[in-house]
Amino acid sequence: MPNERAESPDDLLSSGVAAAIAGVSRDTIKRWERNGQIKALRTPSNHRRYRRGDVEALLAIQASA
Repeated sequence: MPNERAESPDDLLSSGVAAAIAGVSRDTIKRWERNGQIKALRTPSNHRRYRRGDVEALLAIQASA
């Protein structure tokens, strides 16, 4: 079996935490989502959550551009 692991709650970030990691505002994170640059998951209460790996991958792409 490949090296798969279950997603832990630590892997999912609120928009505020994702923004802090990326060094941008919450509005920028949400704009990136609207533009299709990053995908948000929704909690049962409809709050956005972002995968840490997705945030880091987007930053790496932007850094190499």
